[in-house]
Amino acid sequence: MKKSYAVLLLILFFTGIQAQNKVNLLVGTYTNSCDSKGIYVYEFDTNSGESKLKNTSESTVSPSYLSVSADNKFIYAVNENGAESAVSTFGYEPKSGKVTFLNKQKAMGADPCYLINDGENVITANYSGGNISVFKKTAEGLSEAKQVIQHTGKGVNTQRQEGAHVHMVYFSPDKKYVLSNDLGLDKVFIYKYNPKSKDEVLILKGSVDVKAGSGPRHLTFSKDGKFVYLIQELDATLTTFSYDKNGNLKLIAETSILPKDFKGGTGAAAIKISPDGQFLYVSDRVDANNISVFKILKSGGLELQEQVSTLGKGPRDFSIDPTGNFLLVGHQYTNNIVVFKRDKATGKLTDTGKRIELCAPVCLVFTKN
Repeated sequence: MKKSYAVLLLILFFTGIQAQNKVNLLVGTYTNSCDSKGIYVYEFDTNSGESKLKNTSESTVSPSYLSVSADNKFIYAVNENGAESAVSTFGYEPKSGKVTFLNKQKAMGADPCYLINDGENVITANYSGGNISVFKKTAEGLSEAKQVIQHTGKGVNTQRQEGAHVHMVYFSPDKKYVLSNDLGLDKVFIYKYNPKSKDEVLILKGSVDVKAGSGPRHLTFSKDGKFVYLIQELDATLTTFSYDKNGNLKLIAETSILPKDFKGGTGAAAIKISPDGQFLYVSDRVDANNISVFKILKSGGLELQEQVSTLGKGPRDFSIDPTGNFLLVGHQYTNNIVVFKRDKATGKLTDTGKRIELCAPVCLVFTKN
């Protein structure tokens, strides 16, 4: 009897360990170029790098960026669809992976490409509209937009910077500010965040200019919150700012992610930091199709470790699993996700040979199972 009890305990113990190794991977896609349901939910094993499809949304138009609520019960998605663009709310059941549409609202700006959420609001960056929209969370999902902020102006690149192009909104670590990159204006805007305000949730504090024609796209904060790393899409510049608790950015360094003697098109895309805060990763598209790996020094400086091919075309987004064991790259044009093993000591990447095949993956988000 004691022996049977001990065996049962062992089984329960190992089952618990296996469950801890499983997380969910949410993938947002474009639905206008191939056959896609929209949002895909996979179970991902952080020990083996194996994945299996759990569920999909019912058909939803081009959910090209996703944001999950802190309680893991809701998914917010932009529907990137020109003048018909919207923002949708879905119920989310992590265990089954079930995704249930709740409601949607007009984005109030064409082609939203990024969104964030907290306990009160959802905020979108509308690329073609050149503006920012703020939506209040409700029991049904989202209210109509309660604030829209329009950027105006243009940049020196007449093809890509003919007007404002808001490419990102991003909370400061303390949630007191929202930073917004405008690719069309070569500026990073800093807004004071007032979450409970009825119509002035975001109030402009100021902005910083970056190199003319560089096209700021995405940024991320260092783990200690003292530095901001910004990737510029149009010329592959990687800029480092110092950041203080009053929301001030100060440019302290610039480098390029282009390999020496590189010739061809560039389209820098995603920028992420490893869970331990030690390494920075940046993807580049068009002809480069690679990831640059940087070690983050105590000074906030960056030291290039390697540049590796992403083994596909159009690495628009990538994500590092919560354990830091794997880095997954979504390829918009070769319709797959490539799974790389991460060396936690060096930050370097090795192809596992594992692939997830699906239509036009453009956003990867890990959540609890």
